[in-house]
Amino acid sequence: MTAYMVYVWDRIIDSEELKKYEEESSKVKVTGAKQPLAFYGRVETLEGPKVDGVTIVPFESMEAAKAAYNNPDYQKAMKHRLKGADYRVFITEGVK
Repeated sequence: MTAYMVYVWDRIIDSEELKKYEEESSKVKVTGAKQPLAFYGRVETLEGPKVDGVTIVPFESMEAAKAAYNNPDYQKAMKHRLKGADYRVFITEGVK
């Protein structure tokens, strides 16, 4: 069943770290990922704290999404994302 990894960007801390994250993460080989459905486009927060950006990436399965997240090369790149911005990341299954 398709699963979706959702990145919610709450605020930028260090834009240089985000540039490093973008450079390194774009080189990571990921299996099971599909074309992103949303990639930091315009966001309008209707409830809760303001959100600055959202990315939604579909994967073949929950297991494929977790494997991509836990990929050692991605984990190395992710350190820059964590220094660069406050994020929330989660995976949710789609509808059967």
